[in-house]
Amino acid sequence: MSMITERPVSNSAGQPPVRTAAEASTVTSRDIRAVVAAYVTLTKPRIVELLLVTTVPAMMLADGGMPSLWLVAVVLVGGSLAAGAASVINCYIDRDIDQLMRRTKRRPLPAHTVSPRSALIFGLVLAAVSVVLMAVFTNLLAAGLTLAAIVYYDVVYTLWLKRTTTANTFWGGACGAAPVLIGWAAVTGTLAPAAWALFAVVFFWQMPHFYPLAMKYKDDYARAGIPMLPVVASARRVNAEIIIFAWLTVLTSLAVWPLGMSAIYGVPALVVGAIFLVEAHKLARRVVRGQAVKPMRLFHWSTTYLTILFAAVALDALI
Repeated sequence: MSMITERPVSNSAGQPPVRTAAEASTVTSRDIRAVVAAYVTLTKPRIVELLLVTTVPAMMLADGGMPSLWLVAVVLVGGSLAAGAASVINCYIDRDIDQLMRRTKRRPLPAHTVSPRSALIFGLVLAAVSVVLMAVFTNLLAAGLTLAAIVYYDVVYTLWLKRTTTANTFWGGACGAAPVLIGWAAVTGTLAPAAWALFAVVFFWQMPHFYPLAMKYKDDYARAGIPMLPVVASARRVNAEIIIFAWLTVLTSLAVWPLGMSAIYGVPALVVGAIFLVEAHKLARRVVRGQAVKPMRLFHWSTTYLTILFAAVALDALI
């Protein structure tokens, strides 16, 4: 793994200055912290957090209450490592385009804080540890789904779909929804209809969640040659898909209700779903009227929507 070092300033005699033990210790500590921070950044912690928001409630629903804390801890650690591994390998594969985009050019690889080889080794080690952890302490179905999610995200999505088709976000949605299935499988060793319904919610949700972000950074994606839908399609086409998938998200979330859920889940699902749809239609209306689009408003609300929805799943399972 590459280290960040400081170049000492030469003294008047042209020789490097002699550092005291305290100064050397301070520099070393700062360098170590910088390196650790760079490797943590490669794992994209915010994405990991969002994935875990869906995993634990799915486990609780599968268990009909609160699973053992040991199992929850194993799945959280294993899931975090798996998501981090997928992100690190994604950064390794995308290092050529990341340096072309303003949003990503400060990531550790384009910034040369971490070497590509070190990043790849780091990602593969995280992936191996995550799969082994799930296989040893949960079951083979959960471990297999974990491995499949990593491979799909990095090989199918990052290497192929992302660079070749405008439907990349749609087909890539399976990766983001996989933690629901992994959490459920870790508890029961099977996949029930409710698990697939929650999977579908997260799958459909990713279009109205990510398209606004792609709208904001479409010039970046165009510069990198990535055919994200907002780059190659009109704003009206993008917003039509946002509305369609927002409706599919909400309708699917309501379809979960009769699968063993009560009003504790159903009422919040109705309320936050209605707000989600209003925000999606507001974005489309601003586009039609030629007003400032403000796509990040829907992006941030979509995160809030998913968090509240799965909190309702957890509460319903407990009560």
